[in-house]
Amino acid sequence: MEYRDALFDFDDVLIIPSTFTKIRSRKEITINYLPLMTAPMDTVINTKNADIYQKLGIVPIIPRIQTPDNSWHSTDKFFSYSLEDFERIFLSREKICSPDKQPIKALIDIANGHMEALYTVAKDAKKIYGDDMILMVGNIANPETYAKYCHTNVDLIRIGIGNGNGCLTTVQTGVGYPMGSLIYECSKLKKRYGCSLIVADGGFKKYSDIIKGLALGADYVMLGSIFNKALESAGETTIENGDIIDQYSENAKNLFDVDIPLYKTFRGMSTKEVQKELGKNDLQTSEGVIRRNQVEYTLDGWVKNFESYLRSAMSYTNKKELSHFIGRAEIKLITQNSFRRFDK
Repeated sequence: MEYRDALFDFDDVLIIPSTFTKIRSRKEITINYLPLMTAPMDTVINTKNADIYQKLGIVPIIPRIQTPDNSWHSTDKFFSYSLEDFERIFLSREKICSPDKQPIKALIDIANGHMEALYTVAKDAKKIYGDDMILMVGNIANPETYAKYCHTNVDLIRIGIGNGNGCLTTVQTGVGYPMGSLIYECSKLKKRYGCSLIVADGGFKKYSDIIKGLALGADYVMLGSIFNKALESAGETTIENGDIIDQYSENAKNLFDVDIPLYKTFRGMSTKEVQKELGKNDLQTSEGVIRRNQVEYTLDGWVKNFESYLRSAMSYTNKKELSHFIGRAEIKLITQNSFRRFDK
C-alpha cells in the first residue's frame, strides 16, 4: 500500500484475500497469544475482575489509583501510574527487586505522551531496570515520536490520541492522528528498526476494526467501550429502573440470559468525576465523556466470536501464524461508496 498524504482510518481500508490459500480449515491456524489488552479504565477493569480477563487470555491493565504506596507494583498484571507516582516509586529510591524474580509490569499512563519529561523518565527507568521491568508508555500520536521512544528501549508504546469512545480530546482540541495511518506508519518504523511493540489504543467499535488494526501492524489492541459492554466489566451495573445489581452474581447472569436489559456506566478517565476520585483539587477541563451502555455479551462469548473472525481473516489471507498476519496482510484503500456496500 502506498503512502498517501490523506490519512486514513479503519473504514477507509479493506484486507485483500490472497490469490489462493493453502489453508483448508481454521483449525490449522495458530494464535499463540490473544492480542488484546484492557484499557486502564475503572468502568472496564479493577482488581476484583482482572482475573476474569486474564483467564481468557486478555492482558489486564489495572487503572491508576489515588496516591499509591511503594508496594503498588506487580509482576502478574500491568499497574498504571501517573508520571509523578512512577518517579516516586521506581526512580527516587533503590531499585525494586521482585520476590519472584519476574519483571515488574508498569504503564506510565498519561494523556500526553509527547512530554519530554515522560521521555526522560522512560529512558532512565529502562537504564536502571532493563529486563527487570516491562515498561509501557503513552499515549502518542505521531510516528516520529514512536521512533524516538524506541531509542529508550521501552517495551510497549501506546499509540492513539482522541480516538477512544470515552475521549473528547480531538473533538475539543483538533489534535490527533487517524488510527489506521498511525498504526501503519509506526509499523513501518518497527519493521525498519525492530523496536518497541505497538499497542493501538482507542476507537475500536467492531471486530473488523480490531482485525484491520492487527493487519496494519498493531501487536496489541487496547479496548475500553467494547469490554465495558460485557456483563463482567467493572462498570456499575443497573437494571431498567436504575437499581444496582452485582454483575458477578448468578442473578445477573440469569437476567442477561433471559434478555432483561442491563446497563453499564462508562466514563473516560479524564472526566472531572474521575479527577476528583484521584484526589485532584485543581480540576482541568474534561476531555472525557460519561454515558450508559447496554450490556450486549459476556466476555467469554465475545472472545470466542473474536477468535473465530480473526481465524477467518487469517485463512483468507493465507496466514497460518498470527505473527505472519500482523502487519503483513495486504491492505487497500477504498472509497466511501465501497464502504457503504459493506456497512450493514
